[in-house]
Amino acid sequence: MAWSRNPLPTLTSPPPSLSFGNSIHAPPLPTLPFDVIPEILCFLPVKFLLRSRCVCKSWNSLISDPKFAKKHFCMSSRQIYFISYKRLPTKYKFMSYTLDSLFTERATLQDVFEYSPNNCLGDRHVMNIYRSVCSCNGILCIADANDKGLIILLNPSIRKFKELPLLETPQSAMYGEFQTTLGFGYDSCTDNYKVVVLMRYEMRVGSGDYVYKTEVKIHILGTDFWKNIQEFPFGVVPIGQSKFVSGTINWLTSIDLDPKSPRFIVSFDLGKESFRKVLPPDNGGADIFLALGVLRDCLCLTSRDDTYFVKDVWVMREYGNRESWTKLFNVSYRGDPILSVIGEPLYIFEDNKVLLKFPGYFILKLIDSSNGTITSTEFYDSPEVCTKSLISPCS
Repeated sequence: MAWSRNPLPTLTSPPPSLSFGNSIHAPPLPTLPFDVIPEILCFLPVKFLLRSRCVCKSWNSLISDPKFAKKHFCMSSRQIYFISYKRLPTKYKFMSYTLDSLFTERATLQDVFEYSPNNCLGDRHVMNIYRSVCSCNGILCIADANDKGLIILLNPSIRKFKELPLLETPQSAMYGEFQTTLGFGYDSCTDNYKVVVLMRYEMRVGSGDYVYKTEVKIHILGTDFWKNIQEFPFGVVPIGQSKFVSGTINWLTSIDLDPKSPRFIVSFDLGKESFRKVLPPDNGGADIFLALGVLRDCLCLTSRDDTYFVKDVWVMREYGNRESWTKLFNVSYRGDPILSVIGEPLYIFEDNKVLLKFPGYFILKLIDSSNGTITSTEFYDSPEVCTKSLISPCS
């Protein structure tokens, strides 16, 4: 299509004279075919697209279309930010921050918004899920222990929320020990988002004796129910945060509650809906692996030695291949007591600096392996990495 090269008027140009006789009309602007517009919009930032919905009805319909949202996420450049939340008595308060502002004097607050849950728990016996925040393709999955079984999906970029059906506690598990954790991810085989809940509880049998039972439940976004699948096959149900990588949800766990027991990764394939074990790096058993993370779409681990300090950060270059574990860098600094607790990898910057968070200590640490420096900042709400997208949890 040939575009006009006529010079555009400047701010100081006089307005064209108008007459109804022999008027001189400016040539009409070229019109783009509608099927070309989505190809252009796919490369524009989410914030710009949200503002562009008011251009006309057809643009609003296009930008709100789930198929366009999926295409935009695949084709546009990633816009990463941090988000944190507070659970207030009657609502959630969400806050988002820019990446580059975390280590400035005051983190730049991009956005603040609130959400009041609709579900009324009443006297129902519902599961108490450990505080969990999972992220996938711009959608957050949140379960807070204060809400006893309520799980919320939200996309902060478009302010869309969805409350999942409440998970009721099994009748036989009301009086014993109870552990739960959850995971969230995208199944590309069926083009569905799925929430997975693992539970382990004591069940009374006979005359006062208890046995442990495990259950695994799955919710598929767009349905209104949970379905049961196989029992959890690997010992202790993990209580740490799950990580979504390559169509799988991953947890770090061990065969029992002994802190010295070897740890391994439990992987749940969302397409096959089955579990398998993923082995950590083979380092002769000298280190203990502390926490899972995701760096540049690769599964990663932090480890420590017998000094109880964070020692190494590992990444799995090829998911599922133990031989692909690569040591990203070594943390040689020993003067910081915070490094003796679990440090979860959050993000790796373009210059290969890695950000670790330390839950419970309100501390973020930026580790520069090129010169061995560690920069710290206080952050009073545990942040999560999220990607801006148009994908709705309600679709």
